[in-house]
Amino acid sequence: MKGRVLIIAGSDSGGGAGIQADIKAVTALGGYAATAITALTAQDTQGVRAVHPVPLDFLRLQIRMSLDDIGADCIKTGMLADAATIDTVCDALAGSGVRLVADPVMVAKGGAPLLAPEAVETLKRRLMPLATILTPNLPEAEVLSGMAIPDTDAMVHAAELLMTLGVPAVLLKGGHGEGPVLRDVLATEDGVEVFESPRIETRHTHGTGCTLASAIATGLAQGMGLRDAVLRARAYVAAAIRAAPGYGRGHGPLDHGVTLDPARIAALA
Repeated sequence: MKGRVLIIAGSDSGGGAGIQADIKAVTALGGYAATAITALTAQDTQGVRAVHPVPLDFLRLQIRMSLDDIGADCIKTGMLADAATIDTVCDALAGSGVRLVADPVMVAKGGAPLLAPEAVETLKRRLMPLATILTPNLPEAEVLSGMAIPDTDAMVHAAELLMTLGVPAVLLKGGHGEGPVLRDVLATEDGVEVFESPRIETRHTHGTGCTLASAIATGLAQGMGLRDAVLRARAYVAAAIRAAPGYGRGHGPLDHGVTLDPARIAALA
């Protein structure tokens, strides 16, 4: 086990996204996952029924105790819900010097809002300048950049625009796009690179954004360079989608354990 990742995000009772997906992804890639839960959700593959925020003092305590004792080699943020939560997280992380993968979660796969509209400016003003990399999907990037993103050229422009807000790297994910080829854009201070892969036609994509961001955070925590961490994370998510177990009546979960070999463990027993 190598690489400590502190995940600050919401809980998904269905297990496919949020904290649950984050822990599975970090573990599957050989890292150690610690958590600070921002909110509890009651949800399944068809949608979010209810959200119960965690008191801010308790959230702050979770972060402090994790960092003071076990420590972290990388931090990943997901669902932060509102401006007060963003402020609390940023205050708690200020001066930590730990790299941060910020996944700007705004809407659940089923369409439920997970970030208050008035919190967007706080996210841009406070969280993005602390991040090592921002990992928005297309709808999130359109909100943050204030522009439509209909094609790859627009993705490149939007990623570069987001970097002007203080974040040194952006991975703009193309999963919400159309066509047989999925394109993700990685923009850094060294330039822009477009990654292409075949689009996997499936409804079992719940938690892909959470999983990808946590996989990147694990790579960074393990000492990988940013590009290599992104490439491994993309490969892991694609494999987990292809191996999805088919659970649920809606957007089903991935197989986060695609890297594991239970038969090998049984042989050692």
